[in-house]
This record gives sequence, C-alpha cells and structure tokens, in this order.
Amino acid sequence: MDAKINRRPLKIRSRAWALELARAASRAGIGANAISLAGVGFAGLGAAAFLLTPQGWYWWLVAALAIQLRLLANMLDGLVAVECGRASPKGPLFNEVPDRIEDVLLLVTAGYVTGMAELGWLAALLALATAYARLLGGSLSLAQSFAGPMAKQHRMAALTLAALASAALPGLPVMAVMLVLIAAGTALTFALRLRRIAHALEAR
Repeated sequence: MDAKINRRPLKIRSRAWALELARAASRAGIGANAISLAGVGFAGLGAAAFLLTPQGWYWWLVAALAIQLRLLANMLDGLVAVECGRASPKGPLFNEVPDRIEDVLLLVTAGYVTGMAELGWLAALLALATAYARLLGGSLSLAQSFAGPMAKQHRMAALTLAALASAALPGLPVMAVMLVLIAAGTALTFALRLRRIAHALEAR
C-alpha cells in the first residue's frame, strides 16, 4: 500500500512556506526523526507550562505556543521524510511513538492543572484508542482512517483554544470543560473508526 495513502490529510502541507521550511531543514541536515523527537520536546514544554499555570497566567500562553510547535514538528517530519526524500528505515517508529507520548504529556497535565487528573487520563487513554483503531485498520490492509470529529489536530486545536481562554478568563473552569468535550469527541472518533473498519471488512 502506498505510504502516502496512510498520511494524515493536511492542506497545510501544500503551502509554500511549509514546503520551504521543510527544504530548509533538509538542507541544514535535520532529518525527519530528529524533528519527530523535537515534537516530544515541545510537548514536554507544554506539559511543564500547564503545571506552572498557578504561578502566572502567561504560562497558559506558553502552553498554547508549545502545542502549536508540537503540531508544526508533526507536520514537518512527514514533509522532510516524503517530499524531501529523507525517510529512514526507522521512520515509522519515529512517526508514531512520539505522537503517542506527546498526546499523553499534554492531556494528562491539562487534567492535573484542573484538579481532575482522571479527566486528563481519560482523554489521553481515548486518544491512544483512536490511534490504535487507525493502525488496526492499516494492519488489516485497509486505508488508515484519520477522520474526526476529534482526531489529533482537533484535540490540539481544542487544547490550544482552552489554554488561550484560560489566560483571558482566569478562575473559570475552561480547561475542565474542554477536556470533557475532548474526551467525548475522542470516544466518538474511536467508535466511528471501528465502525468504518467493520464496514470495510464486510465489503471485502
């Protein structure tokens, strides 16, 4: 199966600035795997920022920025690997494992900062489940489903929005409410992906 079929569909990949940034990274000798690891670093920064938010509202902004940098790294590693021809034999591992670590770091710490750690863990568990469903489809020789309504990019957009709103509206349980929505949407995403797999298997 063509590897490009199993790439997350992102319109931003076709943007000139994104392609040029990937080419610049490639020219500088920065490989896709290194960029994938940088994504873990950005997620770690975001997680630390979440935990530091009681010390100042500006940490919410740091967390929001770190989440977006995590997504940028997630996009660039694929561009460097595929469009710039710098894929490595270990690329699939670096493409998947850091993503799972990043989701857990950000969602769990977001839960802790709200005082409801179990909510963050639930959202993280469901995020892992959606990735499992996607990869399960691939293991059955089906096209991997990246559909939402709460796929990775949607979860991170929601988390970023909640961080920005928390900075602007201190004292309100914005993040807690958003984590409930993320968990519910991610559970629905998991169920829909499993249903697509079941329908595809029946149609064979």
